[in-house]
Order: sequence, then structure tokens, then C-alpha cells
Amino acid sequence: MKTISQDERNYVILWEFFQELNTKTMQQGFDNDKYLKIQSEHIKERRAQFGDKLYLEFGGKLIDDYHASRVLPGFQPDSKLRMLMQLKDEAEVVMVISAEDIDRNKVRGDLGITYDKDVLRLRDEFMSRGLYFSSVVITHYNGQRSAQEFRARLEKLDVAVYYHYLIEGYPTNVDLIDSDEGFGKNDYVVTTRPLVVVTAPGPGSGKMAVCLSQLYNENKRGVKAGYAKFETFPIWSIPLKHPVNVAYEAATADLNDVNMIDPFHLEAYGKTTVNYNRDIEIFPVLNAIFEGIYGESPYKSPTDMGVNMAGFCISDDAICSEASKQEIIRRYYAAKVQMADGKNNQSEINKLKLLMRQMKLTTDYRYATVAARERSEQDGDAPAAAIELADGTVLTAGTSTLLGPSAALILNAAKHLAGIPHQAKLIPQSMIEPIQRMKTSMLHGQNPRLHTDEVLVALAVLSEHDENCRKALDALPGLDGCQVHATVMLSDVDQKIFKKLGCGLTFDPVNK
Repeated sequence: MKTISQDERNYVILWEFFQELNTKTMQQGFDNDKYLKIQSEHIKERRAQFGDKLYLEFGGKLIDDYHASRVLPGFQPDSKLRMLMQLKDEAEVVMVISAEDIDRNKVRGDLGITYDKDVLRLRDEFMSRGLYFSSVVITHYNGQRSAQEFRARLEKLDVAVYYHYLIEGYPTNVDLIDSDEGFGKNDYVVTTRPLVVVTAPGPGSGKMAVCLSQLYNENKRGVKAGYAKFETFPIWSIPLKHPVNVAYEAATADLNDVNMIDPFHLEAYGKTTVNYNRDIEIFPVLNAIFEGIYGESPYKSPTDMGVNMAGFCISDDAICSEASKQEIIRRYYAAKVQMADGKNNQSEINKLKLLMRQMKLTTDYRYATVAARERSEQDGDAPAAAIELADGTVLTAGTSTLLGPSAALILNAAKHLAGIPHQAKLIPQSMIEPIQRMKTSMLHGQNPRLHTDEVLVALAVLSEHDENCRKALDALPGLDGCQVHATVMLSDVDQKIFKKLGCGLTFDPVNK
């Protein structure tokens, strides 16, 4: 008989099932439909203010914006892309990646892939949606061989590639920057459509510098081009220390970004708005470039540059605040795990500790964390996990000879949500044991216990004939938005499964 983990059809069943979980059941604090409507209208209004061309910098993730969906429950990860699709006939996409990020193989923490690979993934994604992907700009270029190799790889795919260079004294040396020895040294990026969307795999890639460089070089060619910024965070229209904005600082702790009151906006309008340090630092440069092009700047502040309307779509502040507090703690745990894996990121951890203090948070704020540790102590310091469900119920699971704590926790939670008695066995031991033998004897694994993906595959197969298994599968959407903690470092497989289920996951940086 063919074993479950080798049966490709069963995996197809599992992953197709995950696609059906796209209909979220979590409590929502953000009106996504309203966001799509007013955001697209606002971008069209901004585009109409300029003449030949608008460079629209997209901050954050254009696709897969999971941070936004975590801190603004109800925000869909592809919302920005869906909004952009309304303008696809007049838009083209320029992707920006830093040569420094290529050289150090920087990884997207949410997807676990390097930035250069993500450029290729995003290119395919844009093209599959019918968006025009025109080119890639490699910024911070200083002769890195890895960047040259990546350029060659892109050019084999018929992708136009350009280099933008480091400028001494950037961003304060305006005279040098706004000259032929500054932006003038950069490759001119050829674009053909009136709306140029400039995006990147992650922060710190140099998107704004690419836009400003293009304004300079377009002006030399007689093209009147404008600039606007579509940055979801920090949200300018909510308080500086609102948990949603503090969660953004936590998300960029490795960059040491700092949220600030926009002093230019306060001076110009007498109104308090929120921006972040890099945009505030670069604003005089943008002003100088606009003044050089038009004789005066169309913007009086960094806030003026933005087109973000997310703050007006928060429908339940309490839900978004709570989600953001959980995100701050989650980022802290993620940094601790990176430290345990050998990354020297003590400054990032210190920044996250400071943000937690500002919010008066400790790891004990997570009920799942406290429950998991208590369960581990009860089981003689054995690995354990816990989940806090949407109604406040906290469930725990330990380690057995058959299941790891993550797999057992998912089964316990599914049974609870489906109203199945806890003592009921969804997966018979007679089915688990052959899988274990295959893992250890045939695949030479050290851990015979079933992982979360193997348990879900088994449930999917049994659901064809077992009513309880079918009920348990049907209950899984109820895990979306729930908080999970494990007392040990989890495998990549278990991490990805919890993510696909929509759970906010943390775990201790401990190997057992």
C-alpha cells in the first residue's frame, strides 16, 4: 500500500483545501472593500496633478503583505495589487533590489526566500496578472560580482536591467546628489507608460532614490515627471504611539526605522501627522529636486507625498490594537530565534525590547505563551504548545510517541471547534504507525512523530469516509487569527502550516 506522505494526490487534496481557507472567519477591524475604493480614487487624483509621468513608489509588499493583514485584521495580503489592477493598462512595474542585499543573500522572513529569488517570483506574479513588468534596477551598486551575475541571469530572461550607484553624502549632500555626478551617473531607466510603479522585495532597497533619480534624468530629457509614495506604514492619520504604528517599528527593527511626528507638516499646516525617519530625512532632497525641475515643490511635507488611506478604513480600533500588540511580541520572538540560529542581531532585539516596554508588554501578555510553558512544566519540561482561540479558550498539547506538540495541538483545536469530544481519536494508531516506519526506516529520519502537514493529509484522506474527520477539517478556518506558542523551535514545515492556517505563531529559541 502506498504511504500517505508519498501519495501526491493526498498532498494535492491538502493544498487545495488550504486555498479554500481564503475566506477568513477572524474578527475584522479593517474594511478592505472601503480601502480598495477610496485608495484607488485617491491615486487617480494624485496622478492627475502631474503631466507626462508619475513615479509611484510602493512601500512594503505589493503582493503578500502579511504584516498588514496581521496588524489590520481584514486587510487582504493582495489588496494593493488588486487596487493596481484597476490601472494596469497605463501602468508598468519597475522592481528595485539592492546589490548589498543580493551580496548577503538577504531573506524575506515571511516567505523564507532570498530577495533575488523573490524578484523573479514577483516578476512571474505580475506578468501572470497581466501587469507590464518593464525592468529591474540594482541599487547601491559598487562592482559586486553577485550583482553582475544576477544581472546576467535577468538579461537571459529578456529583462532590462539598470545600475544605480552609491552617492557620497546621500541624502544630505544635495548639491552633489542633484548633479551629473550624483543622480546623473545613474543609468537612465527607460519607461513607456504614464504610471510607473516602483516596488521592491523588502525595505531599504532604494526605491525612493530610484524615483528621485528618474525625476532628475527625465527633466534633462524634457519630460515633466511627478512623484508620489504609497506606503501603508506608519499610518499618518493615527497617533504616533498607536499600536499599529509601533508594530511597524517592530517590523523594521533591523533597519532601525523610527516613527516621528512630521515636522514639515506641522510647520506648514499646524497639524500633527506621523511619518518615519528616512522619509523625513530625504524630504529636503526631494524638495530641492522638485524646485530644480518646476521652480517650486508641489509638496510641503513628507506626509503630502503619500497617498495612503488605510487609516480611514480601520473599522474597529480595539481589534487592530490587539493584533498589533501580538505582532510586536511575535517580532521579538522571531529576532530571538534568529539570534539562536547564529545571527548577530542584539541591537534589533534591544530595539524590540524597548518597543515592548513602551507598550507595557511582556511575553506573558500572550496567554498561549503562559499556557504552553505551564504545560511543558507539567510534562517534565517536555516540548509543548498552546493556542488561544477567538473566543478566549486556551488549549494545550504535549509530546507523545505518535505526535509532536504542533500536530497534536491542531487536532485538539479542530476537535474543540467542531464539538468533537477531546477523547475521540481522529486518526487511528494503525494509520500513524506505517507513516512513522516510513519516516524512520525508509527516509532515515530521527523523529518518528507526525508533523502538522502529515496529520492534515491523514485527516483529508479519512474525511472521505469519517464524519468526525470531515467536521475537524471544516473547523480549521476557525484557527485564522488565533495565537499559538510552542516551547521549542519548530520545523519549517510546522511554521508554514500555522501560517497557512492564519495563526500568529511564536516559539522559544530552544532546540530539544
